[in-house]
Amino acid sequence: MLVLGIDPGTAICGYGFVELKGSRLVAREYGAITTSSKARPEDRLMKLYDDLDALIKKHKPDVMGVEQLFFNRNVTTAIPVGQARGVVLLAAAKNALELVERTPLQVKQSVTGYGKATKEQVIYMVTRLLNLPEPPKPDDVADALAVAICTSHMLDSFVYRNKL
Repeated sequence: MLVLGIDPGTAICGYGFVELKGSRLVAREYGAITTSSKARPEDRLMKLYDDLDALIKKHKPDVMGVEQLFFNRNVTTAIPVGQARGVVLLAAAKNALELVERTPLQVKQSVTGYGKATKEQVIYMVTRLLNLPEPPKPDDVADALAVAICTSHMLDSFVYRNKL
C-alpha cells in the first residue's frame, strides 16, 4: 500500500510517499513543493496543484493523508494554508484518491507515542521509523512523512481488524 502524506502550505507544501510492506514502512519519495512569495496567490495555488497532480499521477498512491488545520498562535497564516489545503483536497478528488484527515495530535501520537511531542521528537522518529540517512528538511517534509506514517498505521489496523 502506498500512502501520500501532505503538510499543506502555500510557500512550502511538504509531501511524502510511504509504502507499507508487511510491517515495514519505506519512504519512496519525499520533498517540498515551493512557491515564490513574489508570485500572485492564484499562481502559487496553481503551481501547487500542478506539481501535486503530477506527483500523484507519477506514483499512483492508494490513499492520501492530510493534516487537519490547527492554528494555535499564528492565525494570519490560516487563510493561505486553508487555500493550500483546498487545492490539496481538489487534487485528491480529481485523481479519485481516498482521503484520510488526521489532527496534529493524532499524527504525533501515532509517530512518537505522545500527542504533545515536540517538532524535534517527530523529526527524530520519522527519521528512525523510515530508516532515513538524515532528517528530512525542511520541517514541512518531516511533517508530511509523519502524516503518511500515521495514515499507514491507521489503515493497517483497519485492514487487520477487518480480517478477523
